[in-house]
Amino acid sequence: MEFFRIHRTIHFMRHALVLNIASVIMFVLAVFFIITRGFHLSIEFTGGTVMEVHYAQTTQLEDVRKVIDTLGYRDYQVQNFGTSQDVIIRLPLRAKETSSQQSQVVFNALKAQTPQMELRSVEFVGPQVGRELVHNGLMALLCVVIGIMIYLAFRFEWKFAVSGVVANLHDVVIILGFFAFFQWEFSLSVLAGVLAVLGYSVNESVIIMDRIRENFRKQRKASTREIINSSITQTISRTIITHGSTQMMVLSMLFFGGPSLHYFALALTIGICFGIYSSVFVAAALAMWMGVKREDMIKKVRKDDPQAEIA
Repeated sequence: MEFFRIHRTIHFMRHALVLNIASVIMFVLAVFFIITRGFHLSIEFTGGTVMEVHYAQTTQLEDVRKVIDTLGYRDYQVQNFGTSQDVIIRLPLRAKETSSQQSQVVFNALKAQTPQMELRSVEFVGPQVGRELVHNGLMALLCVVIGIMIYLAFRFEWKFAVSGVVANLHDVVIILGFFAFFQWEFSLSVLAGVLAVLGYSVNESVIIMDRIRENFRKQRKASTREIINSSITQTISRTIITHGSTQMMVLSMLFFGGPSLHYFALALTIGICFGIYSSVFVAAALAMWMGVKREDMIKKVRKDDPQAEIA
């Protein structure tokens, strides 16, 4: 579906060199911040106290957060589970305070505000569990990357496959670099957002590469640069509609989804923007720099092949 069609080819590859240099700089900076600053990991990774509280009536999560704020907590999580009357609270560990003491202080403060409530359970999540989650999360990320590499290797000629993998890794590292630089909380939901961006970005790259491969077979007299420019121009309408509608949904989660969805939506927002950029100026440009040509798209036929004579 197209709401509009661009009839004049846009010369995207005219600025490919400058933008690729900018991409390398951003990538190096992202890696630098990841190594030097690290991540501000959530309680799911570092360990802490998990409380399950039940209210007699529906309660506003913002009221619960205000009470916890008054106790001096900053890196905590409050969200509903099951029903609007059940609330789960995750608290970071504090020095010289046990998990039971910590939960009792918080519960007393909440009960002073709303007497009709009860503490269902209290659990301590140790650092060992957090390390296991980090390991499992990294393994999930690695499996997704390997799966994408295998898919692109079978789907495309190797130059397209390599450029697609590099573009996807570029997006992931940039997102992680943002979270490391600004020390935004990195939780399991953010990791899920990063994995979603991987799939989203590879989809955009595949669409552009498919059109490039198709135009190599149709436009026999055009140069590689001209074919890449026309292919991106032909898919730009679809890109604007798809990414625009997706970005509107993600921004609504970012601004109106509350603290629970904030960083998840933030990771998706950054990923969608860089996913478009990398598909055009990283994946397509890298394929051009590596010398992709029409002969790469067409299988050579042996002279003694009887089918070749028939064709």
